[in-house]
Amino acid sequence: MANQQDETQINVELTEEMAEGEYVNLAMIAHSQSEFVIDFIKMMPGLPKARVKSRVIMTPDHAYRLLNALKDNIAKYEDAYGSISDEKGAIGFQFPTNYSGPVGEA
Repeated sequence: MANQQDETQINVELTEEMAEGEYVNLAMIAHSQSEFVIDFIKMMPGLPKARVKSRVIMTPDHAYRLLNALKDNIAKYEDAYGSISDEKGAIGFQFPTNYSGPVGEA
């Protein structure tokens, strides 16, 4: 017997503009007792100002489910393409040595 959740379908709308996505290379995470706030930021080399491209606010329960979904997807990615290096500065954008702004945890 299928449970109620298996029978429920969610119709998710994705606009053309949203489907294009937004490139980000920094995430800042803050939390209170009742919510997590994740700011997705694009920081470009040589520019003194970074811009928040998206802010996502969610309950702790949803943040925990997001964490598990990311772990699952990273494991699948690494099975298909190899390990992702977590060495600082190995690949990708490098913060300027005189950077005095906030440093993301994710």
